[in-house]
Amino acid sequence: MREFEYFIKKGIVKKISVDKARAENLIEEANRKFKQFERILKKVGVDNDNANDFVEDSCDILLGLIRAKMFLEGFSASGLGAHEAEVSFLYKLNFTEQEIDFVQKLRYFRNGIMYYGKKFDKEYAEKVIKFTKENFQKLKKILNLD
Repeated sequence: MREFEYFIKKGIVKKISVDKARAENLIEEANRKFKQFERILKKVGVDNDNANDFVEDSCDILLGLIRAKMFLEGFSASGLGAHEAEVSFLYKLNFTEQEIDFVQKLRYFRNGIMYYGKKFDKEYAEKVIKFTKENFQKLKKILNLD
């Protein structure tokens, strides 16, 4: 995974004015999605038929909070490589290499679902759910939302 500064040098990430309103909207949406995520998990559970939904939702939830933090720090990513840049921003938030790698794979797998019809099973979805729950809380602390 490339360092965040690489994406700044390439112009994929730009320094902008802090955008608190946009960050708040992204946080609100991530919270809404996470509540729905937990509600479905509790009422329906995870199985091979809905595993992809949990993978996709996990990626959306985590990237939403990462984007929010970027806007609060005065950064915006756009164009080819923007999502990779957002994952790379986790370096600035002191996530471990292993955590960053997991989010990068999650992003890659989400694209596999969206564009190539990739299927994931219950076992992988359970790993993603555990990771999402832990790191949703970690990102909320970083955003001072607890």
